[in-house]
Order: sequence, then structure tokens, then C-alpha cells
Amino acid sequence: MSNEIHPVNSKSNGSYEHRDIGVAPVLYFLMSLAITGLVVYFVVDGIYSYLEKRSNAQQAPVSPLVTNAPADTRKLSTDYKDYLKQNFPSPQLEVDERGQLDKIRIDEAETLSRYDWVDQKAGTVRIPIDRAMDLMVQRGLPVRSQSPAEAPAAQPSKTKPEKTKGTRK
Repeated sequence: MSNEIHPVNSKSNGSYEHRDIGVAPVLYFLMSLAITGLVVYFVVDGIYSYLEKRSNAQQAPVSPLVTNAPADTRKLSTDYKDYLKQNFPSPQLEVDERGQLDKIRIDEAETLSRYDWVDQKAGTVRIPIDRAMDLMVQRGLPVRSQSPAEAPAAQPSKTKPEKTKGTRK
């Protein structure tokens, strides 16, 4: 084993590489990369156009009940609600699920917060839920009156039972 120190700039090993890469090979590589990218783009575009034509040829015909069907039904115009109502028979799919659910919730909240008749002939009314809770607090819960026969059994005495060994009660 040698403990000699080797200087960084020795005669056999220079401080930099004396042989650089040429500019021409880098330019050839970049041009071939660009040409390959263009070729791949056109190949993929051709494949997609072929598959779309094939899909359109195999597409089932539009129902005779639909009038004024657009050529491409995947893209709807801005007035799609009117288009769906006019061109598709009933029952129709939900168009605006969130809006319909919001309308249901608003109707429920309105029903719970207003006075209304449930059955006018029978005299049954609906009152707001807040008012109903206030009335329950004031009047208490309805209870059934108990007859003497239904009265609870006599309370057992609060003395401790005798402990006897070997017997069960």
C-alpha cells in the first residue's frame, strides 16, 4: 500500500476533457427527434380518424321518434334541456340532478316552516316545526291516564336481602 499523494493536474490526467462532442451529431439527434415526433403524431391522428369512421359506420340508427337529431349527439348545444324535452320520449333521464335535489330540499324546508291545511274537512292543520316544538315544551308530552288496575306494583323495600348459602332466589 502506498501513501503517495497524486496531484490533480498530473501529466497523464488533464484538468478537463480535451475531446469535446461535435455539434453536428447533436443537431442530427434533435432533427431526428422532431421528425419522429411528427411521424408519431400523424400515425396516431390517422388511427383515430380510422376508428371514428368505423364507429360511425357501426352506429345504430337514431330512433324514428327523435326529430331533428344532430349529426353528433355527443355534443349538445347550450339549450340542452329544451332539446332533451323536445326530442326524447318520456320517461326522460334526469337533466339537472343537483338542481332537482335542491328544489326538493327547499320544498321540504318550506313545508316544515309554514301553516297549512293537511285535511280541511277533518280540521287537521300543519304548523311550523319550531312552533310545534315550543308547544311540546309548554304542554309536555301526552300521557295516558292509568286506572287503578294498571297501577305499578308496590315498590320493594330497600333493605338488603338475606344471604343464605346454597339457595337461589
